Amino acid sequence: MKTKVRDFIPLYAMLIIPIAITFIYKYMPMYGIQIAFRNFKASRGILESEWVGLKWFIRFFTSPNCIRMVKNTFLLSLYTLLWGFPIPIILSILLNQVNVGSVKKGVQTILYAPHFISTMIICGMIRVFLSPSGGLVNLLVNSSIDFLSEPNAFRTIYIASGIWQDAGWGVIIYNATLAGIDDSLYEAADIDGAGLFQKILKIDLPALVPTIVLMLIMSFGSLMNIGFEKVWLLQTDLNKPTSDVIAVYVYQQGIENAKYSYATAVGLFNTVINLILLIFVNKLSKKMSSDVSFL
Repeated sequence: MKTKVRDFIPLYAMLIIPIAITFIYKYMPMYGIQIAFRNFKASRGILESEWVGLKWFIRFFTSPNCIRMVKNTFLLSLYTLLWGFPIPIILSILLNQVNVGSVKKGVQTILYAPHFISTMIICGMIRVFLSPSGGLVNLLVNSSIDFLSEPNAFRTIYIASGIWQDAGWGVIIYNATLAGIDDSLYEAADIDGAGLFQKILKIDLPALVPTIVLMLIMSFGSLMNIGFEKVWLLQTDLNKPTSDVIAVYVYQQGIENAKYSYATAVGLFNTVINLILLIFVNKLSKKMSSDVSFL
């Protein structure tokens, strides 16, 4: 055992930096969580601030917009997952059927290129395309609708733009899994007379199941973590009935209004919900991944 440890000392030494970064940026900040239970004053510091218990949580739960914010956050995340999660899987399976290497690489590049565009630029493009005066969408439908002022249109805009921006990145992950499938499986399927759909159902999908389960766990683990930047940049006073989410509310209360304890309490509540969902989905995924007979 000692010999094995000694042989891998360089590799263990390489772990020091990521472990230190994780500890400094992930675990040390947890010390500040206690301000959610205090009336934090910067002049007094964390430990000297008055302990108020669950005061800020009660204030949030009894606020008039609490239910609306939780509902909007959950629905926006859930719809994004329901519509956005299957798209990369479908695209990767379709792309895997392309035999021309140059075409396959070109399509893949086009798909994942939007992932590298910043959120601010994406939102600027959305505003230009949806502008009521000269916007591309309004020109196509011959109208002058201000889509960003329509509460019913906000979720569709958010989800559709998210799929366009991130689907290609998911395709890379699933394509890497499909690339590892042994070609002999396809050859055996051809000999047995299997068609394209049967090969997808019996070879491709079973190979993708572990990756799909892992991605599903990660997606559910951040189900309540709506991308703050995009919502903040696309939000207007008129679409707030559907765009008012917890992440934006935390920013407004913590940064704009300097209510640090209250904002921390709301953010902590959001994190606890994510943790519960993560544990639930992790247990559910173990049962799903252990039984793939439906494939």
